[in-house]
Amino acid sequence: MSPPSRRLQTKPVITCLKTFLISYSLIFWFTGVILLAVGVWGKVSLESYLSLASDTSTNAPYVLIGTGAIIVIFGLFGCFATCRGSPWMLKLYAMFLTLVFLAELVAGISGFVFRHEIKAVLRDAYVKAENSYNSTESKRVALDTIQRTLKCCGEYNYTSWTHTSYFNQSGIPDSCCMPLPNCTANNLKDLNLAQTVIYQKGCFSLVTTLLEDNLGIIAGISFGIAFFQLIGVFLACCLSRYITNNQYEMV
Repeated sequence: MSPPSRRLQTKPVITCLKTFLISYSLIFWFTGVILLAVGVWGKVSLESYLSLASDTSTNAPYVLIGTGAIIVIFGLFGCFATCRGSPWMLKLYAMFLTLVFLAELVAGISGFVFRHEIKAVLRDAYVKAENSYNSTESKRVALDTIQRTLKCCGEYNYTSWTHTSYFNQSGIPDSCCMPLPNCTANNLKDLNLAQTVIYQKGCFSLVTTLLEDNLGIIAGISFGIAFFQLIGVFLACCLSRYITNNQYEMV
């Protein structure tokens, strides 16, 4: 048993660590809520773009939703473990944060190293979707949704459609139309007339240019979020050690 004086000196340190760890856990919980929101938004708004690489619906939004839900649960668990003052709960919380850190670090490094390969795969998927626009209903719906949502047209611009069989039969898809009354089927078959009534930016180039222009910011935020987990690991381990060494119990 530790001397009473030592326990009294240690109590403010433990209280301070608890305050920081609870604050951290609430922030961690909030990031889970954000992931949940992004996953739901992606399911509603961006699933069409993500599903171009496959004939079936993509699981990416569900991954974000599942990850967000797990983080929300463990964020609450971290608050409970801190308030409870349980060393084994704190160690379990620290272990989970370590796994999250490693997963985010590996994902961030892989995405940065293989960014050109990922871009090439997405481009091939987009080109195949354009070429099969007239024959595959799922690809047609996906491209129409993308062009209307992002207000874009074609891979790099509207002229990308001239290389497809659909253009030879029907012209540029009406999902490229701006909300103008003269965007008719006849105008869409003539490039000179079409360019005045359709969106000028290409969908693939719009997305990739935006990502490349902000690559440094995205990488910095990603690695910052990953290393943020180490703060929680440090606080949880320190609090667990203080509680164990000084036999501190919550009243």
